[in-house]
Amino acid sequence: VQLQASGGGLVQAGGSLRLSCAASGRTFSSYTMGWFRQAPGKERELVGAISWNGGTPYISASVKGRFTASRDNAKETVYLQMSNLKPEDTAVYYCGARRRTKTTPGYDYWGRGTQVTVSS
Repeated sequence: VQLQASGGGLVQAGGSLRLSCAASGRTFSSYTMGWFRQAPGKERELVGAISWNGGTPYISASVKGRFTASRDNAKETVYLQMSNLKPEDTAVYYCGARRRTKTTPGYDYWGRGTQVTVSS
């Protein structure tokens, strides 16, 4: 599956952005979708994930209450709504796809990242 993330940009602290990740090539509903981010000098971290049917998304404690994940299987797109952004949210954000039948850790496909920069 091919993934294309978009929606990043420069925003002031306290602002909002919505990232989108469009998928193509395979049956979108076969995949759990995840949002990751990687800041300079830091490891990639999972910030949110949503199962194939959209039920109860996982949100990392570091962004809980500010970020929400959702998906539209008809549009083959997953979203990350980010609110009350902070400078420490500055990172490259990636989306990933994981087969829902996968029994081992890790994601199978990755999109190119989109830069989010939050100014103070």
